[in-house]
Amino acid sequence: MTDIQTATASIPPFTFHQGTAPLLVSMPHVGTHVPPSIAKRFTDEARQVPDTDWHLERLYAFARELGASILVATHSRYVIDLNRPPDGASLYPGQSVTGLCPVDTFDDTPIYAQGDVPDAAETAARRDAVWAPYHAQLASELERIRAAHGVAVLWDAHSIRSVLPRFFDGRLPDLNLGTADGASCAPELARPLLAIGEASGFSAVLNGRFKGGHITRQYGRPAENVHAVQLEMTQASYMQEALPFDYLPEVAARVQPTLQRMLEAALQFAQSNARR
Repeated sequence: MTDIQTATASIPPFTFHQGTAPLLVSMPHVGTHVPPSIAKRFTDEARQVPDTDWHLERLYAFARELGASILVATHSRYVIDLNRPPDGASLYPGQSVTGLCPVDTFDDTPIYAQGDVPDAAETAARRDAVWAPYHAQLASELERIRAAHGVAVLWDAHSIRSVLPRFFDGRLPDLNLGTADGASCAPELARPLLAIGEASGFSAVLNGRFKGGHITRQYGRPAENVHAVQLEMTQASYMQEALPFDYLPEVAARVQPTLQRMLEAALQFAQSNARR
């Protein structure tokens, strides 16, 4: 077995809760685990895994009560990025991006202290051990939901620092909805989501800087009754954006009702389009 296969034998690539509603919430960037054989090659900064989508499980705790299925990554995006295509192709050609097995942080600093970045064989091993199982579970759950309800909605949950000069100018809007420029879900779903965001008191945009990553683009198939939406929200909306990356309950409490209204709208859309 490779080092990564040995690591995933004790720590599976994801945790999963199966719900009863036609909604799947995916959290591909919340994982913090880095196998020791990989972590020892990291810089001190990278071992802090600062580019994690921190605390989303806590922020979206209400989703379980709505009946959603919930898929949560365990491994850090520094091991392998579950929201990138398996071939590592850029999702935003011409713009600065991080790769399938990232070699630099969002601040454009090296992840690997000695420059011993993953080669093709190591990348393939990580893809087989971590990326493939997550996507297999995601695909099978969407199919199960669609078979049971006639329709499935995928909510891909993300968060990011509000100011990141490498990726965007100025401050990012708080709520960044992405539907691959309308290709991943019906407009009858996207419109009310944006309206909820715009009425929330938070800044909101649809298909702005973030249009949805590989998961949204790959699995959103409106013609087949599978609708996918990504929400990239600013971490300042609910947490401390610098070390120690603390969750701020009083801050989070202001945005959680908006998130809940969005998921309820997604469920209402699914239920109105479910097989009678």
